[in-house]
Amino acid sequence: MGIKVHVAIIQSTDSDFRICQISFDVLLEIQLEAEDRGWATRWSSVQALRSQVKQEVAILQSLMREERGGIVRAYRCLLLFSVVGEGPAGGVATIDLEPARFRSLERLDRDPEVRTALVRLFSLALGGISTVAKM
Repeated sequence: MGIKVHVAIIQSTDSDFRICQISFDVLLEIQLEAEDRGWATRWSSVQALRSQVKQEVAILQSLMREERGGIVRAYRCLLLFSVVGEGPAGGVATIDLEPARFRSLERLDRDPEVRTALVRLFSLALGGISTVAKM
């Protein structure tokens, strides 16, 4: 019998829920860490990431945690970023983070009202945002 793997959705009220702003350089480090660990939730390579993500700050939101044998192995996060070659368009993707890296990131969501607004922003982004002509 192997080690039990448990994946749980992180709610905005959970202690390990967070929204963080990261630099492009930190995103590259996260990508390299995910490659080194062989995690599937990442870009296929740094070159692939560079071809899709503008070299600007991005916003991360914790989404799920993966536990093995009761220990958190990884945090799966949503990443909101500017897309290369798409004008002002943004993209949303998932990427896995190692727990120590996850805990080291600067939080943007400490204020409850800001947290609620940022959660809503990610929810809208996941659902798709369109420019709408007013009638």
